[in-house]
Amino acid sequence: MAQADDREAEALAAAEHSDVTFLCLGLDSSIEGEQGDAGNAQAAGDKTDLRLPGHQQQLLDKLLALGKPIVLILTAGSALTLGGAETNPNLKAILDVWYPGALGGVAVADLVFGKVSPSGKLPVTFYRTTEELPSFTDYRMTGRTYRYMTHEALYPFGYGLTYSHVTLSDAELTGERAYQGVAVTITNTGDTAIEEVVQVYAHVDSDLAPLHPRLVAFQRVALAAGASQRVALTLAPDAFSVVSTLGKP
Repeated sequence: MAQADDREAEALAAAEHSDVTFLCLGLDSSIEGEQGDAGNAQAAGDKTDLRLPGHQQQLLDKLLALGKPIVLILTAGSALTLGGAETNPNLKAILDVWYPGALGGVAVADLVFGKVSPSGKLPVTFYRTTEELPSFTDYRMTGRTYRYMTHEALYPFGYGLTYSHVTLSDAELTGERAYQGVAVTITNTGDTAIEEVVQVYAHVDSDLAPLHPRLVAFQRVALAAGASQRVALTLAPDAFSVVSTLGKP
């Protein structure tokens, strides 16, 4: 406990004398993993909630209270929440780097110093709390994932920002048969070169369909500042299919 408090005091002192703080928080294999270990044996490798572990939330709150800008770098293999700090005006950016490997530091440096623009999109839904989820013993999809959830997500599946702003226009269906593909014009309206991921979501008007539209196509596009590009995305044959309760399309 004393050792953790000492580290907090050191972090606060450093932040007080800095213009910007780059704060690294998150998880490691002692907290989440494929099976139980010394750090979380009772949870059998699973997290018990979505909160930052240990004193990390306390440290984040104290640093934000200093009134100086913070760039938060999160390492984890799953979703995390920040106790409401996501909307704090002093939290200028959140960079989720997952478990980036041996060269992760180099990749993060390239992003925070503007050598490249972020382009990743969330492959999972970030829920606000675990309380809104069904019981762990309930194996139905009701209330789970971006396709079936009824609450507002903290950060939705497919979410992700770049250092610029893009617009989509003139979308149309393409192909000899209806719904074979989608074409759209993407424009980088900012002054920074980026990569953006165009996503196509589809929904079928059927009681058997998921509650919300599901991802059916995506494509990464590199755009210079001010550039536009016409993008054609091919839809899989099952993009507008549903599956019955008997498992039949």
